[in-house]
Amino acid sequence: MVGFNGIVKRLFILGVLIGTLALCGEAVPSSHAQTPITFEVASVRLSPPGGTGLSSFNYLGTTRFTATNVSLPLLLQLAFGVDDYQILQKTSWSDSTLYDVSAKPEGETALTYEQLKPLLQQLLEQRFHLAVHHETKYVKGYVLLVAKGGPKLQTSKGEANHHASILPNGLQGQNLSLQDLASLLSHPVGRPVVDKTGIQGSYDFKLDYSPNESTDSPFPSVFTAVTEQLGLRLETQQVPVDIVVIDHVDREPTEN
Repeated sequence: MVGFNGIVKRLFILGVLIGTLALCGEAVPSSHAQTPITFEVASVRLSPPGGTGLSSFNYLGTTRFTATNVSLPLLLQLAFGVDDYQILQKTSWSDSTLYDVSAKPEGETALTYEQLKPLLQQLLEQRFHLAVHHETKYVKGYVLLVAKGGPKLQTSKGEANHHASILPNGLQGQNLSLQDLASLLSHPVGRPVVDKTGIQGSYDFKLDYSPNESTDSPFPSVFTAVTEQLGLRLETQQVPVDIVVIDHVDREPTEN
């Protein structure tokens, strides 16, 4: 099942979450899980009125997670690794009510994204009395397959960090699996992508493509680029996605 990580209103999150948070470090959702930890101290408050309304959050390179002017759906998307359409039964106030969050995990080690997700889930359960259940829904998406002629993949040089970036005219990554690549490709194609290549291991990628239909771009479409540059192909197919259904959530968080 794919967690379609478009996270938050495509263009905004692409610039903020992916660029600032998810893809700048050990960011792409994958099997690179870490030892579970907990938040030692956490503050969750309603954002003061009269602010800019600009949402931001960060944890990379620090031992603290901070978020400013974030909505509950944004926190849910970050906590569960899903896109906005994968959250059902949102309340009428969820998009307009904003929060400030500051939380410090145990120890002095900087968080990875895989560590952060369960911590945020726990925080939402404790402070908002969040209760959810999961369902599987099949939607129109793509499967990533090996193209005729075979893959053209560069085996990773073995760097410890998993790094990826979505660029204006492409994407690149280091020490990533094909599942990671599929997750990255969901952004330029605008739909969930599931890896069906059967290829294991870690690879370094650099993919150059045009982000739109513009004829002025010297780069091919993302579909052509995947085939020509990586020896893979994208095929339309109904794919399973994880749906997070909200059973209960409070508007005001409990006292810090």
